Amino acid sequence: MTPKFLTASLLASALLGALGAAPAMAQGVQTPRIDQTQQDISARIQQGMASGHITPSEAQMLMRREREIQMRENQFKANGSASPQERQQLRAELGALSAEVERMMANRDMVRPPVQATNAPGIDNQQQQISQRIEEGMRSGRIHPRDARRLQNRERELARREAFFKSDGVLSFQERRQLRDETAALRQDVERLMQGQRQGYGHNGRG
Repeated sequence: MTPKFLTASLLASALLGALGAAPAMAQGVQTPRIDQTQQDISARIQQGMASGHITPSEAQMLMRREREIQMRENQFKANGSASPQERQQLRAELGALSAEVERMMANRDMVRPPVQATNAPGIDNQQQQISQRIEEGMRSGRIHPRDARRLQNRERELARREAFFKSDGVLSFQERRQLRDETAALRQDVERLMQGQRQGYGHNGRG
């Protein structure tokens, strides 16, 4: 799926670029261990996208958390120092983020194989759009984090099924139709949440 891996590559590059520029915003305050941990986490996210263990929407979520921690670090360093309590908070937040990344990487079932034996550009593009809509819904508050996790789990299951169908180098008409139907159903659920979630998180009985 070349479009997906291109997007993953761009996401990783954007993250690395943002992190690379961050130290200039807080000159004079050194936190080498924290900075190294951030670099390690960024590298693992990139590795997870490349290996197929992390979906684009999951990578965006992880990168958003990474940026939030980086912004908090910059705030702590803005006065020219970072207190022991502030350093401890950063280490704790990075530790939790690292654990989440490693949990995804430890999944024995890759959501996408590194090399695809066959292409389905129409389905791939729709799946990428779904990932972007989930991320948009989370940012805007129209999709509750619990619903987002449920949607992302369905996205992962769909990706695993697609990888299984492609494992023999052939994607049959029936398999393409099944993927299209499941992708369409997932997209409809995402759009329903995007349109009907504004009044609260109890939509469709979920509280």
